[in-house]
Amino acid sequence: MKRLSSLFLVSLLSGATTLGAYKLFIEKEGSGNSIITQAPMNATRAVGMGAENIDFTAAAENAIHTVVHVKNVSTRTVYNNSIFDFIYGSRGGQQQEQIGTGSGVIISEDGYIVTNNHVIKDASELEVTLNNNKAYKAKLIGTDSKMDIALLKIDAEEKLPYSTFANSDQVKVGEWVLAVGNPYNLTSTVTAGIVSAKARNLDAKGIQSFIQTDAAVNPGNSGGALVNTRGELIGINTMISSPTGSYAGYSFAVPSNITRKIIEDIMEFGNVQRGILGVEGSELTGNYSKELGIKESEGFYINKINKNSGAEKAGLKKGDIIKKLDNQKIASFAELSGYINTKRPNDKINVTYVRDGQTKVVAVTLVKNDIIQTDFKGLELESISNEDKKRFRIDYGVKIKEVNNERLQPYKDELEGSIILSIDNSKATDVETVSRITNNKDENQGTSVQLMTKNGQIIRIII
Repeated sequence: MKRLSSLFLVSLLSGATTLGAYKLFIEKEGSGNSIITQAPMNATRAVGMGAENIDFTAAAENAIHTVVHVKNVSTRTVYNNSIFDFIYGSRGGQQQEQIGTGSGVIISEDGYIVTNNHVIKDASELEVTLNNNKAYKAKLIGTDSKMDIALLKIDAEEKLPYSTFANSDQVKVGEWVLAVGNPYNLTSTVTAGIVSAKARNLDAKGIQSFIQTDAAVNPGNSGGALVNTRGELIGINTMISSPTGSYAGYSFAVPSNITRKIIEDIMEFGNVQRGILGVEGSELTGNYSKELGIKESEGFYINKINKNSGAEKAGLKKGDIIKKLDNQKIASFAELSGYINTKRPNDKINVTYVRDGQTKVVAVTLVKNDIIQTDFKGLELESISNEDKKRFRIDYGVKIKEVNNERLQPYKDELEGSIILSIDNSKATDVETVSRITNNKDENQGTSVQLMTKNGQIIRIII
């Protein structure tokens, strides 16, 4: 009897200790002032269970109240293709109202909402409808067109239910997820699937890193929530891969870690602060490794180091193979860029790399995108400054800082200071983009370059 009493007492004390620790650490941790709430990092995960054994109802119930319907009202000029349109131009057209719809996710009780940039693009008026059918005018706070994220704000009279951010780096392939949104104006629609892949890149510029799922997503789901089985936000549903425009098996979401960083940047700085590692190259494959004559078959192979970058200052070199950034394994450029997109200029990261068969670790300080430089066919290029954007009335391009190509020396005065707008019809958004466009081009092959000269004239040359 005494032994039984002792066992009971030990169990009671253990339970009290666990409850006390929860109150002290978990609840205290969640009492910060940040509008964005982060879920606990080590929450229990339902792994190895079939859909019939998992209860999705709690996650769905939580998520549908945080997902909203977004209406975008815009205007466009419609022409009748008559002779009067030709003679009078825009005066012959008619203004027509256009309405687009999508989804959004409430991320704070005071009405901040994240959605896709393409959902609110060109809007003259934005309206948000909550799950309880209350409608509000929305204000656009900021956007990131590169990652297709936008932040809205509504002023509601009550505190709103909001979604908690999970750590998308901890999401596993095969994990069950729910997509919540408003496809075809069908409000509060929930579909289930699994994570099919991570760090999927569908963008020619190579900066995007999507979570791929087979949860059904259709037009109208854009900007909606991708949540785990606990109802925590792991991504913003953004696009589908389909030959018909409707769901055909795969959908893609911007990871929550990237989304969260973009939102915090917009709120703190008014724009997105992007840190640059300053490396160019390709992910290793079996064939590429054979071509290079190396044994490593996984990782990111560095072909080039950008001038003035953190990578150059830290001593990274061409031929190094990046294996990890901090504790994140790197096997592709999408994984590398996805991790870097969660960081800001001046952040330090530990780069694990292989050089001459030896594994090494170096700390690299990320720099701003407009600091790095690259070289293309003897032209030293740098991203344009805000002053250049205002002066030339453009919002993208790279500046020719110096001409080192002997063949172009006669035109040095005209070329230096000019802005490259496109290379072989690919938009020269910034130095990083140009580096990727030109990375696999033959140096001896002619390249078509569209330039804006120092006097504002647009010309096209072959170099």
